[in-house]
Parts: sequence; C-alpha cells; structure tokens
Amino acid sequence: MFLNKAVRAGVIPARDSGLAIFLPVFLSVCILSVMPTIRLLVESVVPDGTFSLEILREIMDESGTWKAFRHTIFVGGCATMLATLLGSAMGLLVGLTDIRFRKALTFCFMMPMMIPPQITALSWIQLFGPSSVLLNFLGIAPAPGTPHPMYSPFGIILLLGIQQAPLIFLSLKAGLAAMPREMVEAARVCGAGNSRVLRDIVLPLMTPALTAGMALAFVSCIGNFGIPAMLGIPAGYTVLTTLIYQRLAMFGPEVIAEAASLSVLISMLALFGILLQSYMLNRRDYRLVGAPSELLKYRLGKLRSLAEFASWMVILLVLVIPLCALFFSSLIPSFGVELNAETMTFSNYFNVLFKHDATTRAFINSFSLAGGAALILCLVGIPLGYFLVWQKNSLLRFMSPLMELPYALPGVVLAIGCILLFLKPVFGVSIYGTVWIILVAYLARFLPMGLRPVIGGFTQTDRVLEEAAQMCGAGFFRRMKDIIVPLIMPAAATGGLFIFLAAFNELTVSVLLWSSGSETLGVVIFNLDESGNAVLASAVSILVIVAVLLLMTVLSFLGRKAPKGVIPWQG
Repeated sequence: MFLNKAVRAGVIPARDSGLAIFLPVFLSVCILSVMPTIRLLVESVVPDGTFSLEILREIMDESGTWKAFRHTIFVGGCATMLATLLGSAMGLLVGLTDIRFRKALTFCFMMPMMIPPQITALSWIQLFGPSSVLLNFLGIAPAPGTPHPMYSPFGIILLLGIQQAPLIFLSLKAGLAAMPREMVEAARVCGAGNSRVLRDIVLPLMTPALTAGMALAFVSCIGNFGIPAMLGIPAGYTVLTTLIYQRLAMFGPEVIAEAASLSVLISMLALFGILLQSYMLNRRDYRLVGAPSELLKYRLGKLRSLAEFASWMVILLVLVIPLCALFFSSLIPSFGVELNAETMTFSNYFNVLFKHDATTRAFINSFSLAGGAALILCLVGIPLGYFLVWQKNSLLRFMSPLMELPYALPGVVLAIGCILLFLKPVFGVSIYGTVWIILVAYLARFLPMGLRPVIGGFTQTDRVLEEAAQMCGAGFFRRMKDIIVPLIMPAAATGGLFIFLAAFNELTVSVLLWSSGSETLGVVIFNLDESGNAVLASAVSILVIVAVLLLMTVLSFLGRKAPKGVIPWQG
C-alpha cells in the first residue's frame, strides 16, 4: 500500500521504470551529499556524546581565531573585487565586441582556473625574489636579502583574484548570451550610443550574472588552501583554512572537535556570501522578456588592435611569464644555481618520474583516484539524470540542492566531515588513513560537476526513442543499455573528463585526508615546496600542467558532441 502511494506521488519509480537502480542511487546520494555535513555539525555541538558548546565557545574566545577570520574576510573580499574587475573586463570584450580570436582568448583566460592553486602559487614564487631563475637569467633579479613580495596578503589577494576571475568571466558570458537583443536595439533606435547602451541597458541586466559570479568567487576564495598555505604560512599570515590545517597537525583529544568548529565557522561565512547574493537579487526584478539572440558585436574600429593587445598582454602577464619562470626553475640541478648552458638539466623530470618514490606513488594515486571518481560518477550520473529530468522524480528534485552542498561548501569542510564520518570503522571496515577516504570525498565533492552536463544532455534530447522502446515491451535495463546510455554518453563523458581534471589537480580535500602511501600530486607539490625542494616541485608542476593542457584539448574535441554550453571556453 505504501509503495503504491509512493509510486503515484512520484516519490519512487515503478518497478518497470528502474526501481532496482533508483534505490541504490538515492542511498549513494544521501551518503555522499548529506552525511558528512550532518556529522560535522553534530561533532561541533556534541563532541563527546553529550550536547555542549564549550569547545565552540573556546574557539570563539581565542584571538587567533578572530585574527584568521578577519584575514579570511579581507583576502576573500579583496580577491573577489580583483576577480570581478578582470573577469568583467574580459567578459565584456569577448561577449560584446568584434575582438578576434575569442575562442583562443577564452581558452587561455580559463587556464588559471584549471591549473591547481598550489602550482599557481609556486610559479609566482619562482618568478619573483632574489633567487628567481628567470630574473637571474635575464640579469634583473633583486639584490640578495630583498623580501619576497609574494609572501604577503598582497600576494594571496593577487593570485586568488587571478584564479577566480574566470568564474566571473563565465558567469558574465552566460548572462550576455541569454540577454534579449530587442532591448539593445530599442535603445539604439532611440539614439543611444554604445557607451550609453552599455551603462544603462547591458550592465544593469547583467547584475544577476555578476552577483552570482561574485558569490561563487568569494566562496572559492575563502575555501582555498593552496595559495594561502604556500604564500601565507611563510609570512605568518593565517586564514581559516590554514588554521584548520595547523590545528590538525597538533595532537590532543579535542583537535577534531576544534577543527569541526572552525569548519562550521567557514561554512557560516560561505553561507553569508550566498545569502547576501540572494538579498541583492531579491531587491529588484531582473526578469527578461524576449528570446536570447546572437551575442552583440560592437565594432571597436581603431580601438580593436589596442583591445586585443591589452587582452593578450594580460594573458602574458598572468599565465605565460609565471609558467616560464616555473619551467626555468625545473631545469637547474638545485635551488640557488644560475641557469646556463652548463647547468641546464632535465634530471629533475627523470627523478620525479622514476626515482622519487612519493612522486611516483602520487602520480599513480592521482590518476587512479581521478579516473575512479570520473568513472563512478559517470555511471551514477546517467540514471540520476534520467530520474531527475525524464521521470521528474519528486524525491530527487527535493534532494537536488543537497547534492550541490559538498561542491558549494569549502573543500576543507567536506574533508573534516569525512574524517569524522569514517574515523571509526563502518560495518567493521575502516577506510580512515587509506586512499579510499579520498575517493569518497572526491565522489561527494564532484558529483554536481559530473551531473550538470548529464542533465543538460537529457534536457536537450527528445525522449521519443525511449518511449517507443517502452511501448514495444523493452524493460528498463534494456532501454538503458540500448537507448539512454548511447544518447547521453557524450555528455556523461564530458562531465567525466571535467571530474578527472578537477580531481587530478585537487589539494584542499586531500591535504587533510592523505596518509603515508596515499599521497596525491597536490600534496606532493605542497610538501616538496614546504621542505625546500623547489626544483623537484617545479618539475612535478610542469608535468601536471602538460596533463591539464592535454585534458583541456581532449575536452575541446569532445565538446563538439556534448550539449551546448558544456565546454566553457567554446561558444
């Protein structure tokens, strides 16, 4: 009786509509998306089995907590403003003007977001300072003893702003693509020039897109670990993510509870950013009338060459030159040696690939974890997208915002939740301290990333073939194998490659979950730099960047068959 009512209400599907797959998929989503967050909240207020706010109160009373909190808000806010300036300028140029080579420019501008933050930080560390191989090679290095400019709040803000600018760019670019052209044409008919149209029509209509992008950028900034760790820890500048890392490195019975309380603090800060976005958008009505049309292409005339030069100069300054400094640093035998024809060597690459055990394990672990997460989430994403879009399952639609939770919250929050969830054996099996806990965290964090292209694929695909097969008596598994999977596979494969790329470069989650033998590439790069072995860290970083470029190239080719808008650097 209960099952029949649930089927009629759309809570669970009928037996011939995939009930046998729906139940394990639903349980998997609950475990991955909900359980770590709930366990984190419970630990912060019930640390020893009884309700108590004592540890949370102690954390709040410490001056170091509020100092890190102020630092987090400062660098997060300033970096978001910088990202908004860079991303908006590039988005308006690409989305509104007749600038040439827009696809190549978009691809290059997206690169800083695809490169791991610890590698971004390492490249800028190698670019400046008295020991810069590139500056010494050019003969313009500062005098020995000169303070390194990147070990400062300014350095953290600069790199966080550069890395998050593509989020603003993508959000603005999507908003411009959805803007009806009729409003702009009406303003032009009334005699408004391009600057007046931009000021009075385009920018006000882009408020939702900019606000959404800024909220995402702010949450990403306050949850970033790699850049504040590599630039802030040497300067004694602590933010909440690095404070949690330092607390977990200590010993004591209350360490986990303290880390959980700090994680809740970051979550509240991220929630504040999201609520502020909602408040700003609800103050006015931004609904548009009219169908989206082709992107506007303002003719820049004589200014086009200047705009193109400025755009490519930005790419040169924020991407090419720092990566060149990183590459030059990987060619010297040891730190402090000047690069010339006699000292140049590729032995660092041979060492990290074949002799350095931790690096070899890290390559294997990162490829295995990224590949495993991509494959599993592809397999889960197709039936999940089917139940969400084609069957419009009410239970999964209710769960949809919860699926986004592990991706929206800072990675350090998810990591602490997984530690708490798997610290004790589950059904007699313990995965804490193994590579499996990292895989579970990746599955939880990147589920939304793999699901979005799949949902787009189902939305843009006509269901007529599946309905015809069902009328001919084909069961759910037969329809899934012969019709649904072949139709949606290009979108699922695209999402899988995005997951592989993100997981392959991940640090914030794995730096809190790794143990000896389960190192990832992000952890190895961070540890090598922290231990003073910058040349090996540079070599590993260059290899990772090459892998990122190859993956982005594969995604570009695959994007021709994927749903429209899935590949962000394509039209």
